[in-house]
Amino acid sequence: MTALDLSSPVAVVGTGTMGQGIAQVALVAGHRVRLYDAVPGRAREAAETIGARLDRLVEKDRLTAADRDAARARLLPAEELAELADCSLVVEAVLERLDVKQELFRALEDLVDEDCLLATNTSSLSVTAIGGALRTPGRFVGLHFFNPAPLLPLVEVVSGFATDVTSATRAYEMARAWGKTPVACADTPGFIVNRLARPFYAEAFAVYEAQGADPATIDAILRESGGFRMGAFELTDLIGQDVNESVTRSVWQSFFQDVRFTPSLAQRRLVESGRLGRKSGHGWYDYADGAERAEPHTAEPAQRPAYVVAEGDLGPAAELLALIREAGIPVREEEEDHGTRLVLPGGGQLALADGQTSVEFRDVVYFDLALDYRRATRIALSASQDTSQQTLTDAVGLFQALGKDVSVIGDVPGMIVARTVARIIDLAHDAVAKGVATEEDIDTAMRMGVNYPLGPFEWSRKLGRNWAYALLDDLHLRDPSGRYAPSLALYRHAYASDKREGSTS
Repeated sequence: MTALDLSSPVAVVGTGTMGQGIAQVALVAGHRVRLYDAVPGRAREAAETIGARLDRLVEKDRLTAADRDAARARLLPAEELAELADCSLVVEAVLERLDVKQELFRALEDLVDEDCLLATNTSSLSVTAIGGALRTPGRFVGLHFFNPAPLLPLVEVVSGFATDVTSATRAYEMARAWGKTPVACADTPGFIVNRLARPFYAEAFAVYEAQGADPATIDAILRESGGFRMGAFELTDLIGQDVNESVTRSVWQSFFQDVRFTPSLAQRRLVESGRLGRKSGHGWYDYADGAERAEPHTAEPAQRPAYVVAEGDLGPAAELLALIREAGIPVREEEEDHGTRLVLPGGGQLALADGQTSVEFRDVVYFDLALDYRRATRIALSASQDTSQQTLTDAVGLFQALGKDVSVIGDVPGMIVARTVARIIDLAHDAVAKGVATEEDIDTAMRMGVNYPLGPFEWSRKLGRNWAYALLDDLHLRDPSGRYAPSLALYRHAYASDKREGSTS
């Protein structure tokens, strides 16, 4: 099955930001595009806006003047829905209301030919439910572009319960022909990206609600240790707190209020107060002119320890030993099966976050997971009231000797980066086990859709087969609400044999 022929006209219904973006993508790919909006005059206004965007592409040498002129000639505003009758594809980008979308597609079904592909750009509604209003739902598919559509490469191609394989394949090939990177997924709440991204926000908000750290510190740790492009607080301020909270609430409700997707009360209060982020001038951060920039907590300089003793295998933090030696601090290694820990001169211990709390052990400091300990510029440490000041000072001084800024947070089990990554890995394994998407498509979606430094399965392979399960199992013991209960899929993965043929992450 091949993509749509360029001679086939494409229609876009809805002229908001997404509709205009999708229309521009189809235009630049070479299609004739019919642009329709139920509000009179909106389609013509949108066509002018798209034309101005094409002008800017020419100014930036991203499009030739000849190609711009040809694209403009192919863009035709439609005054009546009936003008879309000869299109081979209609993409809808209207109000996120099920009844509105169903009514639109029922009308389209009476107009277009039987082989016309019908697609929705919904990000929160069920593709199956929208297509359920059609006589022939087999030709209905989800095409979820990401904003801004002309710039972001990812497109989730969503098959509803009744979508024909041929229709999904046509949509997939068309997205690829348009220069996009399509991923195939089943119709599940949040599809791939919005389903698997929930822990990135939820765990940051949970640490804040537990008074483990402030937003600026949590964001800095996610960026400078976890390798994420932005922290959860600054990213939701950019997205809009109302928009982000609405998506979270939609996924939660669609999963019958599954505790793993429970919305944040702190974010709800932010929305109720009208602090919606950048667009309102205030969200988690203050964006008013002259407002003081929130800075992360950074520990004062401390004396480096004279030496450290490494007991057992440091696992994902093994490269720390080389960094410590390079900093001129002697390392003695003892082959004892004590997990991932270092012993400091005063007898206190330094351990990689594992889902346990500092208060459970005598004189221990936990350090957070880093994407790359050599490149990380900040490390988070967690201690309890029972941790000696000398142990905490030695731990701070050790990481400062490695050239890292250090943020000391509260006694947070699983810390910040570690618990976030573990939960993303868990949801990813669960999604594959339930037929939502393949491992490859999930990794692609999370890297391209939300700019994660690694896909969940790339992370899983890097951290080890049992790492995420063990951390979540520890967290579940301390919070038996079900929020951190590892999925059956992750359990099977953790205890499967590495020797079995075809074993991957």
